[in-house]
Amino acid sequence: MGCIACAALVFDGASVTLTRKESSSIPVEADSICPDRFVGCGQTEIAELPAYYGRRKVTLGDLFEVDGYGADNVIVSGDLKAVKKIGQGMTHGRITVTGDVGPHLGASMSGGEIVAEGAAGDWVGAHMSGGRIVVKGDAGHFVGAAYSGETRGMRGGTIIVGGNAGREVGGRMRRGLIVVLGDTGEFAGAGMLAGSVFVGGRLGGRPGAGMKRGTIVAFGEAPELLPTFRYACSYRPVFLSCYLQSLAATGLVESSALPDGEFRLYVGDMNSGGRGEVLIRDQSE
Repeated sequence: MGCIACAALVFDGASVTLTRKESSSIPVEADSICPDRFVGCGQTEIAELPAYYGRRKVTLGDLFEVDGYGADNVIVSGDLKAVKKIGQGMTHGRITVTGDVGPHLGASMSGGEIVAEGAAGDWVGAHMSGGRIVVKGDAGHFVGAAYSGETRGMRGGTIIVGGNAGREVGGRMRRGLIVVLGDTGEFAGAGMLAGSVFVGGRLGGRPGAGMKRGTIVAFGEAPELLPTFRYACSYRPVFLSCYLQSLAATGLVESSALPDGEFRLYVGDMNSGGRGEVLIRDQSE
C-alpha cells in the first residue's frame, strides 16, 4: 500500500511564473523547470537555465517569459503540449501547470506537489518516490510505470488522474498509490511489485498480468480476468474504507467517485507467485 498524500504545502505568496512565448509542436526538454532549481536564483539566473528545443540547446528565457524569482511556487502557462520533463526530480515546492502538458511530468520526483489543470502526456510520475501529482484531465500511457529496461517503476507518493489514462498504469510499480477516476487501458498494474492502483471507471483488459504483489481495485466495470487469477471471497475491505476517507479529506476526490461496498477478491498472478490481489466492486449493490 502507499501513502495517500504529501503534507500540506505552505508558501509565503511569492511565485515564479513562466509563460510560453509561442506555440510549437517541436519537443522541448525542460527538466530545469523545477522548484529546486529556482530557489535562491534571480530572474536572470532562472532565464539562463538550460533547455532543449528539439536538438538545439537553448535557455528557459528563449522559450518562456519569466516573472518572479527565488520561490518554490512555480506557475507554468501557455502551449505546453510538447514540453517534457516539467518537475523532473523535484524534492519540494509546488508546480501548477495551467493547461495541457507533455510527457514525463514529475518523473523521478521525491517530494512536493504538481497540479496539471489540463491533460498530461505519457509517463506521468515515472519512477517517482514521493510527493503528489494531480492531473485534472486525461493522462497518457505508463502513469507511474517503469521505463523500458528498468525493473521498478513508481516507488512512493500519490498520483491522481481526474480523467482517463492509457495502458500499463502502474506497470512494475514498487510502492505508492495511483488513482484514476476515469477508464484505463490494458495491462494496469502489469508486473506490479507492490503498491495500489484504484480505477473509478472501466478497468482495461489483462489487469495485473505478471503482478507479484500489490492491489488493483476496480470500482466500475471490469473485464474478465486472466485465468491465472483465482476467486477467493467477497467482502467489505476495511483498509479500503480508510483509503477512501483519506482521499475524500484531500478535497481532490469526491466520495461518490469511488464508492465503497462489497468487493470480489481475486488473487494472482499465479504465474508470478499469486500474492497480488484484484478487487472488483459488486455492481449489484
